[in-house]
Amino acid sequence: MKKFADLTEREVLAVAIASEEEDSRIYMSFAEDLAERYPESAKIFEEMAEEEKGHRHRLLEIYEQRFGPNLPPIRRDNVKGFLRRRPIWLTKNLSLDAIRKEAATMEFEAERFYIKAAEHAQDVGVRRLLADLAEAEKGHENVAAKLTDEILTPDVRAEEDKTRRRVFVLQYVQPGLAGLMDGSVSTLAPLFAAAFATHQNWQTFLVGLAASIGAGISMGFAEALSDDGSLTGRGSPWLRGLTCGLMTALGGLGHTMPYLVPDRWANAFWIATAIAGVVVFFELWAIAYIRARYMDTPFLQAVFQIVLGGVIVLGVGILIGAA
Repeated sequence: MKKFADLTEREVLAVAIASEEEDSRIYMSFAEDLAERYPESAKIFEEMAEEEKGHRHRLLEIYEQRFGPNLPPIRRDNVKGFLRRRPIWLTKNLSLDAIRKEAATMEFEAERFYIKAAEHAQDVGVRRLLADLAEAEKGHENVAAKLTDEILTPDVRAEEDKTRRRVFVLQYVQPGLAGLMDGSVSTLAPLFAAAFATHQNWQTFLVGLAASIGAGISMGFAEALSDDGSLTGRGSPWLRGLTCGLMTALGGLGHTMPYLVPDRWANAFWIATAIAGVVVFFELWAIAYIRARYMDTPFLQAVFQIVLGGVIVLGVGILIGAA
């Protein structure tokens, strides 16, 4: 890789041309990705892509005047100091806020490059153009703000807020809730069966720990492999899988941890079991609340479904363990 200070004026212009072309493609990719979810915001990135194409055209004109039609094969990836752009396929299904932050970073880096390039240039015309482009990149934030005000009317913003909430539910709440429900409910039977079969806190803790971690791994892989998010808009499969797996493990560990009460304590088993019972109560009510809050399920119906199911599973575990 070359240091910026070692670049010739021709190479500086070539890097600038390649960068403007790549940034234009990135903005168009953002626009395509947002077109279905946030069509009005997509227009902002289409406008920014056109701005980058205009910059590239101006750079090409002055390059051809100075050095002819042939561009040297050098890009910003070949120059030290540039931030590495994420591959386009890693920017799919990003949140709107994440895409806007990515664009802001790109514009800031472009501004810094043009300022340094203008200082580096010997030709007066080239220096003037690079300084103008630095100002243009600096003003892109204002352009984006202006476009945002023109395009994103209050009605459009309200619609995009609804879409953002829907995406949040699909990508985080649903897998997290599925994991919390599975971890909180499915581990009740083995945990309390072990508890009432052994009356030993440490043995019960080990069973609960194994059940929680095992369920977390299983649910995490099941969620990650269920779909890649390309059609459903549910985002990164591995992020969903991680969310689901962690929430599954936490759901099981919540009522497992009380069994760390030392067996040497008087009535240690009943103390741990009482605490675990209280934890289970709050876990089930939390799940019911999340379902009512984000999944549009009537609260009483959610309570009935979750609490009744949890009580049945808990009862099964106790009956089997006490048999």
